[in-house]
Amino acid sequence: MSISHTLARTTSALLLSLTLLQASPDDTGRFLYMAVPDGAQPDAKAGEGILVFAMDDHHRLVRRIPVAHFKEGVRGLTGSEVSKCLYFSTTERRLGCFDLETEKVRWDRTYEAGCDRSCVSADGKTIYAPTGWWLAKPDSGFLQIDAADGSLQRQIPVGPMAHNSLTSADGSLFFLGTQIRLTIFRASDASVLHTVEPVGEAGVFPFTVDHANHYAYVCLGSHVGFDVVDIPTGKVLHRVLAGDAPIPHRTHGVALTPDGQELWISDQEGHRLFLFDATQMPPKPLTSIPLNAGGHGWVNFSLDGQYAYCHTPEVFEVKTRRKLTEFKDETGQPVCSSKFIEVHLDHGKVTALGSEFGLGRK
Repeated sequence: MSISHTLARTTSALLLSLTLLQASPDDTGRFLYMAVPDGAQPDAKAGEGILVFAMDDHHRLVRRIPVAHFKEGVRGLTGSEVSKCLYFSTTERRLGCFDLETEKVRWDRTYEAGCDRSCVSADGKTIYAPTGWWLAKPDSGFLQIDAADGSLQRQIPVGPMAHNSLTSADGSLFFLGTQIRLTIFRASDASVLHTVEPVGEAGVFPFTVDHANHYAYVCLGSHVGFDVVDIPTGKVLHRVLAGDAPIPHRTHGVALTPDGQELWISDQEGHRLFLFDATQMPPKPLTSIPLNAGGHGWVNFSLDGQYAYCHTPEVFEVKTRRKLTEFKDETGQPVCSSKFIEVHLDHGKVTALGSEFGLGRK
């Protein structure tokens, strides 16, 4: 490649980058907001900030929004359609509030215990932040935080290595994964409904919940597969393994299609997604999809169930199982993260918001 061609390409990339950074937040449409760098996937070189991809335009990058503290590595990204905000946690024990409509950080604070993948109450007023997989104290658990200003209201002891948490689709329940334990809370008063233990083999990794709050699907820590939990009783009903023979490494990523028909799990070490028929109990294997890379592991879907995303740059069409495109940055390089959320905008105003977890919604 000639020097002049190299300079032209570099200049073009810089101009595109400046255009993206200066774009006004008056978008209308469906967008995927991807937080980078991923604190659990540091090898994915994608710079810092929120990458905004236009879902209805081949997932084209339309803007990069700088967020200073993202350089610490993002641990979780949750949001509230009520507050119109995303709440991010970082490796440096920080939790912050990003206003989707002004594209500014409203507040950020650090907490002694730290924060992992948090969840938000249905009214948008309270954040429940796990103290992190790195904290093995018996009284680890949830930090209850005021979503308005980040002030700590109280700490709820649950168990060691509090990691992932989510709010059910109807907002009535919270779920927290700790070491070989899934704790189910009533959202009305944050009281414990059930403690499910042991579950998930070596630890509670990602999990998801169906729309009816009947079943939770919990990733296994020593094999590729999942446990099925009956939410009303708190009992483990089934253990389902992927593959023709047990695959002896962890599962990190599980999601239901929004219609609840299929369950997808991630075998990040084996570079593959495994698909199951979730209309049967226990779910039955359907097929698998190869991935072009390993990584942290994750699975999620667009709110309409058309697209599937994971921890690699790939975007899949759910119906055909085929790869459609890849996420790319301003220079055309593939980018990825396991922290992303779907946002619908109407001239810059939030009209709908997804979840970083693939919840059943119908």
